[in-house]
Amino acid sequence: MSRVCVPRDAATLAVGADAVAGAIAERGVEVVRTGSRGLVWLEPMIEVETVAGRIAYGPVMAKDLPGLFEADFLNGGEHLLRLGRPEDHPWLAGQTRITFARCGILDPASLDDYRAHGGFKGLERAREIGPAATIAAVTDSGLRGRGGAGFPAGIKWRTVAEAPGETKYIVCNADEGDSGTFADRMIMEGDPFTLLEGMAIAAFAVGASKGYVYSRSEYPHANATFGAAIETARSAGVLSDFDVELRVGAGAYVCGEETALLESLEGKRGQVRAKPPLPAHQGLFGKPTVVNNVLTLATTPWVLAKGGEAYAALGVGRSRGTQPIQLAGNVRYPGVYEAPFGLTLGEIVNDIGGGTASGRPVKAVQCGGPLGAYFPPSLFDTVYDYEAFAARDGLIGHGGVVVFDDTVDMAAQARFAFQFCALESCGKCTPCRIGSVRGAETMQRVMDGVDTEANLALITDLCETLKFGSLCALGGFTPYPVMSAINHWPEDFHVVRDI
Repeated sequence: MSRVCVPRDAATLAVGADAVAGAIAERGVEVVRTGSRGLVWLEPMIEVETVAGRIAYGPVMAKDLPGLFEADFLNGGEHLLRLGRPEDHPWLAGQTRITFARCGILDPASLDDYRAHGGFKGLERAREIGPAATIAAVTDSGLRGRGGAGFPAGIKWRTVAEAPGETKYIVCNADEGDSGTFADRMIMEGDPFTLLEGMAIAAFAVGASKGYVYSRSEYPHANATFGAAIETARSAGVLSDFDVELRVGAGAYVCGEETALLESLEGKRGQVRAKPPLPAHQGLFGKPTVVNNVLTLATTPWVLAKGGEAYAALGVGRSRGTQPIQLAGNVRYPGVYEAPFGLTLGEIVNDIGGGTASGRPVKAVQCGGPLGAYFPPSLFDTVYDYEAFAARDGLIGHGGVVVFDDTVDMAAQARFAFQFCALESCGKCTPCRIGSVRGAETMQRVMDGVDTEANLALITDLCETLKFGSLCALGGFTPYPVMSAINHWPEDFHVVRDI
């Protein structure tokens, strides 16, 4: 009897995957719960293992199953929901999957399945070539931090390795708080062992024996899956003398900033630390610490297994390798699309994303989370890489791309940026703590038509203070959405709204 793979990713659970899995199992069919391949608009997308390979169907609801069984879907039978071989679907066929190579394919709870799909090859290679060569491979790959800052991973690892002290730590930042981003969660739910392997490689390279993963309380499914993976790996002894502990935060956005995260891990209030010293010199408990994002660490097994040069061969300029682009908002084809740096923003939104879900014209695209700049269609020729975005006052950030159609009020979006900063500020520095509140108040006066030009000038000055006077990126990046909205859609700031 064929096995049916049904995803247990949080996005698929939200649209009925559990009911689908239960209904299939009631028929006596073996069901394997996997992660998602990232084609969110086709979820729940189920895959049947047949003699001809896996055949996908989607989106499948429990009510569709009688018809699917009647069509002999267990043997790949024809049906309106039949998608064919997943790898042949245009949305998957156009990708270069490295970080997400196994997501949606293997059983995330099975070490044997992970090994069968190339797992632990990177860790084995690292142990063969030694710590120095491991760091050299990561450096040569050009891999940069995928959490938002884009700092070269190899340089950070080398700094920690060379720092004095016997005790060192690996900290994985899984506090994925940016709007429209979900790639970290998908890895933790769909391929958790690759993150553990990446952390073990980093630990071997820098001489650390303890690692922490700082996750979000809003990710209960990811935390459960990843916690189980830690116990499985620990029991099997596959990480040798390296141990990992999962810590769950309390929902503070600012704890995504690496020093606030470290404060929280130490049991303190999540407030930003002044730099220097850098975490690489004095991080967790005052010890040298590697702080990397989930996607960064989850990519290193491939880099070690295939070689740094193979990874560096992908991408453009200083942005090497692939980026899991997370398409969300008012977009026809939402999901995770992994491709080398070098696509244009227009290709991402229109060709890959299919334009808006509403069918209306695209008005704005926010890249880099709630503190990222808004790009108009006139800038859709911007190449998706760190330097090209920075040249146009934008951010790649964590890879989120949120689409808005022509009904969006950009003044309201600018006000929201201030409100978000005020709500999430740790309160340590005055520009962020006070400036965000005053910014929201001033933007409201603009929207009410009160001294519009004078208040817009005040907001411009305030954004300069926030950008250069804030202690961390929360206040420092808030001007990006505000000023991009003002500069690209000035007409939205000269409209008196109904109260």
